Amino acid sequence: MPPLADEEMTGAESLLRTLVAAGVDTCFANPGTSEMQFVAALDRVTGMRPVPCLFEGVATGAADGYVRMSGRPAATLLHLGPGLANGLSNLHNARRALSPIVNVVGEHALSHRQFDPPLTSDIEGFARPVSAFVRTAQDVGELGRDAAQAVAAARSTPGVATLIVPADVGWSKGGKVAAPMHAVPPRGVDPARIAAAASALKSAKRPALLMSGRALLRAPLELAGRIAAATGARLYCDFLAPRLERGAGLVPVRRLSYFGEQVLEELKGTDLLVLIEADPPVAFFAYPGKPSELVPPGTLALQLARRTDDGVSVLAALADLVGSGGEVPRQALARPELPKGALTPSSAGAVITALLPENCIVVDESVTAGLALVPMLQGAAPHDWLAQTGGSLGLGLPMSAGASLACPGRKTICLTGDGSAMYTVQALWTLARERLDVVTLVFSNRAYAILNYELQRLGAPAGPAAAGLLGLARPELRFTDLARGMGVEASRVETAEAFASELRSALATPGPRVIELALG
Repeated sequence: MPPLADEEMTGAESLLRTLVAAGVDTCFANPGTSEMQFVAALDRVTGMRPVPCLFEGVATGAADGYVRMSGRPAATLLHLGPGLANGLSNLHNARRALSPIVNVVGEHALSHRQFDPPLTSDIEGFARPVSAFVRTAQDVGELGRDAAQAVAAARSTPGVATLIVPADVGWSKGGKVAAPMHAVPPRGVDPARIAAAASALKSAKRPALLMSGRALLRAPLELAGRIAAATGARLYCDFLAPRLERGAGLVPVRRLSYFGEQVLEELKGTDLLVLIEADPPVAFFAYPGKPSELVPPGTLALQLARRTDDGVSVLAALADLVGSGGEVPRQALARPELPKGALTPSSAGAVITALLPENCIVVDESVTAGLALVPMLQGAAPHDWLAQTGGSLGLGLPMSAGASLACPGRKTICLTGDGSAMYTVQALWTLARERLDVVTLVFSNRAYAILNYELQRLGAPAGPAAAGLLGLARPELRFTDLARGMGVEASRVETAEAFASELRSALATPGPRVIELALG
C-alpha cells in the first residue's frame, strides 16, 4: 500500500502502521464506538491481523498466550474504562508472566470528555496496577511516536504497555508513522556474584536451583542440566511458571507444589537455593499457624537473577564455572498403559500422557484436577507447558486461542476446570471463528473444588450453605451444549475408555474440539 502524506493520514492509521513497523501484527479486539476509527483503518493498513473476541478478558488472555509462544508483542483493542476493566483479570496474569502486550484502550474525544458522558472513568487509574507503561495520547501528530514508545516499553520491561487514545486523536488527520524504538535488553548480573554463586554451589551439600521465565526454555535447561550434573543440584520451577519446555529427552525440572507445607517438605534439607529469574517461594494465601515464606529454616536463598534479569546468560556463566562432571539428566519417556473404568484425574492424566502428540502445546488451568494429572505429563512426549501465572481464573481458554494463533502448525491442548472455563467461555467462539487447532478438555467435578480444599484448610465447618455456594450442580453445566452453541464440536465422556477414544479422534482431526470429562 503506498504511503500517505502526513496531512492525509489519520491518527488511527499512524498508530496501526507504527505497530506493524515495530513487529506487532496481531490485535485481539473487542472495540466499541470510541474505537471505530481504528476498525475503519484496518482496511487501509496492511499487515495487521484483527482477531475478534466476544469479551475483553478473552482478548487480553489470548494476547498473553500469543506472546508466550511467539516471543513477540501482541496488541489488544478495548473499549473505554469498562472494557479495560473487563480485561483486567487476564492483564494481571500477563503482568505476572512478564508478557509484552501493547494494550490500546479507546477514550472519549478530548472535546467531549468534559461533559462527563456515561462511560467516563479513570482509565489511567484502571490501567496502572497491571501496566509497566501508561500514556494518554494528546496530539494526532505524536500518536505514532506514542505507539512506538509503547512497543519499546512492552519489550523492555517486559510487560503490559497501555496506550489510551481519545477518539478525536484517532480520527483527526495529520498522523505520522514513527520508526521502531530501541528496547532495553534484560539486565546482566555482576560476574563477581556469579562466581561466588558457582563457588557456593560446588561446596553446598544439597543445593537446588529454582527457575522461571526464560530459564525454562530448552537451551537454558541444557545449561541447568550441566550445572546439576556437576554439582548435584536439584532443578525446580515455580508452580506458575509462564512457559516450560518439558517431556521425554529434555532436562527434567520438578514443579514446586501448590500447598505451602508441601513446598517446605520438598525443599527440606536444602542448604543452598539459587534463584534464576525467580523470586523466593511464598504461600498462595495465609493460613492460621502456617508460614507465608516457604524457604525452609537453615536454607540460604541466593537470588542470582531477578525476574527481569538475563537469567540465560547467568546459567551459561555458571555452567562454565562449575565445570563438567556426571551425565546431564534426561527425562525418560513414560507412556502408561491406557486405563479402564472410572474417570478420575489420575486416569485422565494417564490417557493424556499416553496419547499426547510430540511438539504440542499444553495450556494448564486444570486447578484441582491438575494436582494429580499435570505431574504425570512430565514423562510424555516433548511439549510446551503454559501455566496460569497470576492465580486469576479465566486464562486457560483464551490463552489456548492465542497460543494456537502463534503456532498454527502445532496442536494445542487446553486443560481447564468447569468452574474456571465459565469465566471466559466466550473464547470458544473465537476458536471456532478462527478454526484454531485446539482440543479443550473440561474437567467437570461440578464444584469450585479448589475452594472446598481451602475451606477445609482454614478449619471452617462445611455446612449445607457453604456447600451450596461452592457447588455447580444446580443446574449442571452442559459444556457440550455450550460448545456447540458457539460452533465447536463437543462430546461428553464418563469412562477412561471413552475418553481415550474421543481424545484419539480429536488429536487426529484439525480444528477446535471440546471433550467434557465427567469425573467420578
